[in-house]
Amino acid sequence: MAWTLYSLGFVGTVVALAGWFYFYKDEAISKFFRIGLFTALGLYFLSFPLNLGPVDLKMPVLIRDLGVMAAFGWTLQILSKNRKLMTIGLVVLSLGLYGYYHLALAKSFQFVETNTTTESKTDISNLDPNGELLIEVADGKNVALLSKIVEKYDLSLERAFYPADDDFTDLDDYYLVNIPDHQIDQFQEVVIHLQNSGHLDWLEENELIQLDPMEMQKTLPKVNRKFGINDPGLQEMWGFEAMNVDQLYTYLRDNSIQPKKKAVVAILDTGVDAKHEDINGNFVSIQSKYDNDPRGHGTHCAGIAAAVSNNGVGVASYAPNNSFVQLTSIKVLSASGMGTQQTIIKGMLEAADKGVDVISMSLGGRSNQSRQRAYAKAVKYANDKNVIVVAAAGNSKMNAKDYSPVNAPGVIGVAAIDSDLKLASFSNFVKDIKMGLAAPGVGIYSTIPNNAYGAYNGTSMACPYVAGFIGMMKAVKPDISTKEAYQILDKTGMKTKSGNQSGHLIQPAKAFEKLLK
Repeated sequence: MAWTLYSLGFVGTVVALAGWFYFYKDEAISKFFRIGLFTALGLYFLSFPLNLGPVDLKMPVLIRDLGVMAAFGWTLQILSKNRKLMTIGLVVLSLGLYGYYHLALAKSFQFVETNTTTESKTDISNLDPNGELLIEVADGKNVALLSKIVEKYDLSLERAFYPADDDFTDLDDYYLVNIPDHQIDQFQEVVIHLQNSGHLDWLEENELIQLDPMEMQKTLPKVNRKFGINDPGLQEMWGFEAMNVDQLYTYLRDNSIQPKKKAVVAILDTGVDAKHEDINGNFVSIQSKYDNDPRGHGTHCAGIAAAVSNNGVGVASYAPNNSFVQLTSIKVLSASGMGTQQTIIKGMLEAADKGVDVISMSLGGRSNQSRQRAYAKAVKYANDKNVIVVAAAGNSKMNAKDYSPVNAPGVIGVAAIDSDLKLASFSNFVKDIKMGLAAPGVGIYSTIPNNAYGAYNGTSMACPYVAGFIGMMKAVKPDISTKEAYQILDKTGMKTKSGNQSGHLIQPAKAFEKLLK
């Protein structure tokens, strides 16, 4: 409404000026246009306090518009002495007004339109209180150019990311912006000023990520198959039956399949208990501070992806002889299960720079496709380093396209199915993301810290099933791309009872056969 008043006021003023000068010899008509002029000017000036935005950003708009009006009126005054020239001039000026409307007028209050959702304008509780915003400084610019805004709002800026290969990405141009508590009520104004500084390519919110509570499943479906290895926990792993992992073991054995490398799957989570009896033999450390897990979430995911198989204890993974896949850990979430967009992206970059093969992220939060540009850049950075990124679809019974980082381009997203081969009651659906798959995610028995085991529910459990198997694929075909891996898993996967809502349930034996053809 406010912008409509503004545009009507400006256009009405210019039209009234044109009519006044064109009919200046006819007093009655001229008077009509004079009244219209003052009415339009009134609407124009009234619109300014109604449009959102700080005064120091509105003033340049006002000065610019009044200058254009004055120039328009001055030109018309000169042309009014010659009727023919006046007619030609009005045509030319009309074209000029049309161009001005689209190039300037329509964008006059664009600074109030941020790339945030309506909810975030009034609710910032989902943002990191120690760094609410991520900004990307434009090429050829530096943060010193933002000094006036920084000083006005007492902001703190620090570089957000440190990718090892700057040529691969412009994430090194990202900064974390902290708005102090005494200025947080000016959040929207800070956003507007930063976006209109002329020194940024992008601004997005640094959202908090909170893991869902882990719910233990005590009753598990019976497993009737024999897998030919001696891990006692196999009798609790119904997912291996659903994925026909016994057929994979047979295929690997009968065809004497040997890996070309030992692929590394990085678990980006709350850490991993690297000393666990069923993990330690398959674990390689990046930093010792990542090798513990006070919450247990990361350790459970690690066991699903690549627990030590055929060792007489615990559970098993896709590789019966443990020569295909290794695990590593990068902490991106706290002991309470809390993280931020920045900490997760930092972990993605670190994993890619350490040369891992697969990144597994059993985490995420509600977002949208306009608020994951930094995630998209991080995924591309990883992909450019031949790293495949897998993420959980989310546990909110909603559309995965509205969750990050699973909605970022280049990510393979994983929905959870139950033992009836239906989309789990809690799982987000993946039909609207480009690369969606399904894996078991209800009552998944795996490792927990201190040499213990338990069954939990979540797309968090489905994600490492896919990530771990992609690690197997990378072990025999190191150069396989994300797209190739997804297409193989999708084409060889099994249809579930939920159709495209869940994506295809991965079938490792069939996928390996297609991979090695």
